[in-house]
Amino acid sequence: MLYKEKFCHLGFADIDIDRQARRGYSEVIYCPGKTKTQLKKIACQLVKNKQDLLLTKLEKDAFGYLKKSFPGLKYNALARIGYLLKRRKILKKGLVAVISAGTADIPVAEEAVVTLEAMGNRVVKLYDVGVAGVHRIMRHIDTIRKAGIIIVVAGMEGALASVVSGLVSSPVIAVPTSCGYGANFSGLSALLTMLNSCSAGVAVVNIDNGFGAGYFASLINK
Repeated sequence: MLYKEKFCHLGFADIDIDRQARRGYSEVIYCPGKTKTQLKKIACQLVKNKQDLLLTKLEKDAFGYLKKSFPGLKYNALARIGYLLKRRKILKKGLVAVISAGTADIPVAEEAVVTLEAMGNRVVKLYDVGVAGVHRIMRHIDTIRKAGIIIVVAGMEGALASVVSGLVSSPVIAVPTSCGYGANFSGLSALLTMLNSCSAGVAVVNIDNGFGAGYFASLINK
């Protein structure tokens, strides 16, 4: 017998309202490439079906437009992410550490943090502790070692993920960012460094994909 999934057909989109039951969290809306009207129609279906709203890469003007229809919608401008959440139980066990190499990497790190918190995880943030001053990460080593999963967000050459992984027993999810000068190639150099890490236990998501890292870390944490 084939498994019949539930979805809402809107013509321009098929909204997967079965995803929360199947994967543990509602379908998330990736905003670039969608009109404000499309975003509103998708969001309406999710809310109608008692799903959380999480909108990634959401621009401020689009948030203002959606806010009129969803007064409870909140916005993290740094992460460019909007959210409207039902009350949820926070996991008592399992701590996720989110680490950014530099201040310029914080927006991507914040996207991971909001995603994690929306999915009910406890999070600790450690920002601007990159390899240019590697002693900074050592100040937080006890905190980092208490985390069950660690997300490391880094641009430039992306070396911080390997450094952190070599210091801990937990799995590390590495997020390359597009922060860097010309030979960074908009995050490609950091991505390749992370993929070529000689420290075992590092998984890598796509460039600037803080949401993907947060989602993956939440699945592991649960």
